[in-house]
Amino acid sequence: MYKTSFFKKSLLAVMAIFLYSCDKDFNAIGDGLVGDDHFGLESEKYDVLAFNQEVTPIQSNNMVTNALGIFDNPLFGTTTANFVTQIGLASYSPTIGESPVIDSVKIEIPYFSHVLSTDKEGNSTYELDSIYGDKNGKFKLSIYESGIQMRYSYFNSGNQLPQFYYTDQNTEFFNKKIGTRLNDKENTLQNDEFFFDAKEIVIKTTDPTTKVVTTDRKKPQMTLDLNKQFFQDKILNAAASKLSAEDLFQEYFRGLYFNVEKSGANPSNMALINFNEGKITVYYKAKTESTTDGDATENKTIVLNLKGASATTSNTASFLEDVRNPDYASAITTNVNKTDGDEKLYLKGGQGSVAVLRLFNPTDVLSYNSKGEPVTGANGVPDQLDEMRSNAVVKNWKVNEANLVFTIDADKMAGTEEPNRIFLYDLTNNTILLDYSTDASSTYGGLITVGSDKRGKSYKIRITGHIRNLIKDATAKNVDLGLVVSQSATMLTFNALKNKIQINDNPIEYFSAAPRTSVMNPLGTILYGGKTSVPEDKRLKLEVYYTKPN
Repeated sequence: MYKTSFFKKSLLAVMAIFLYSCDKDFNAIGDGLVGDDHFGLESEKYDVLAFNQEVTPIQSNNMVTNALGIFDNPLFGTTTANFVTQIGLASYSPTIGESPVIDSVKIEIPYFSHVLSTDKEGNSTYELDSIYGDKNGKFKLSIYESGIQMRYSYFNSGNQLPQFYYTDQNTEFFNKKIGTRLNDKENTLQNDEFFFDAKEIVIKTTDPTTKVVTTDRKKPQMTLDLNKQFFQDKILNAAASKLSAEDLFQEYFRGLYFNVEKSGANPSNMALINFNEGKITVYYKAKTESTTDGDATENKTIVLNLKGASATTSNTASFLEDVRNPDYASAITTNVNKTDGDEKLYLKGGQGSVAVLRLFNPTDVLSYNSKGEPVTGANGVPDQLDEMRSNAVVKNWKVNEANLVFTIDADKMAGTEEPNRIFLYDLTNNTILLDYSTDASSTYGGLITVGSDKRGKSYKIRITGHIRNLIKDATAKNVDLGLVVSQSATMLTFNALKNKIQINDNPIEYFSAAPRTSVMNPLGTILYGGKTSVPEDKRLKLEVYYTKPN
């Protein structure tokens, strides 16, 4: 029942336009994301109760980008990211030819990168994007045939439900891998000492007849040689029926599993990659109808796409294993204070942690009548919100702007890679806030503000629409808000937790999902919370700017 409901919400969310962004642009020093000119306005500040919440195993299939590698974060711990993908033929029922013999097999997966410079010969120097950890890091990479047939959906009591895969399933896929690794060249840079190479790939070919040299240039990418005999047997020598349709092929060849390990004492790193752009090319020779000579052969290729031809029938999954630092682990598990809030809020992507925010001091001992006079007695609404609603009606206070400003713990974060963006959402209903859907990400905020030292100072998020709605509609629920690190401003899908977690007793409420944009981001940050023990200048507050009649 839960998965069916969640799938419907996911379908609604993915209707939003997705534009992947690495979010590299920081705010200029002192610039505000949302109108900082408050001339003539008066501000009021309100309490925010905020506490940490662990993200337990979470859905990780069919994400646009996936992590691969090992990221050592000095504050949060070590994350190891493995990956599995189904594959499919670019064209089914291929005409292979007679007596085929493989020349080579290459897998190519492009990296996110940008050009730094190009010389007069046309050679470009690139820098890789979305690399985390030591830029020169290495790790042991092994690619295996997967032994688990992944599915996009399944049937239960006549209902078709989405098939989810989760961040904690690496052991299951590792134990079911088939045979030895496929990237088995003697060159250790292709396996035991693999690294993300930023070099442009230049391929020159000479026409045997005209002697004209053709130069082909490719952006930086993973390029590995795969075992020829495996693909000779699996593809070229396969029964024709196995290569006739995607469902039959993916039952026969269940995909590739990418496993990473430490490479000796070498520092390691991690990259975000769009595996969907990857492909395997089988180069071979065979006799065909065009080869009339008895011994002549023709050069041919067969291309296999990572994931497969159809996004509605194929699947991928990212497996994230964390070894958490003790301080971080206790902050999001045993030391959480849901009553008074936490002094520090630990946000981390992947199978990490979020912050739960509850606007206003929870004290509820009074309400207000139509004249603005206090009436003793709880009414299920925080007194601060009751006062805001009364001021709007009786005193005609109008909300011009409402912001949450999150101050970064600069001492803790010193020397640590910082996320460029955070994202605030309706945690109770697993959906975006009104401000996000109406104002778009440029005014909603969430980007990091940096100081003269180029280090992060704060994040600012505008929730004017959300506050106006709470004031205007007396029946509107003051929902819990969730705060996460974000990889993309426009990725609005939510991923389900493997097991939902109860976070409130009265009424009973659950933490059941987290934004996919957070699952995609390996970084973390530490922010000051709203607890009264936090210094006033750093304490999290809701700041509302009003127009107040004279």
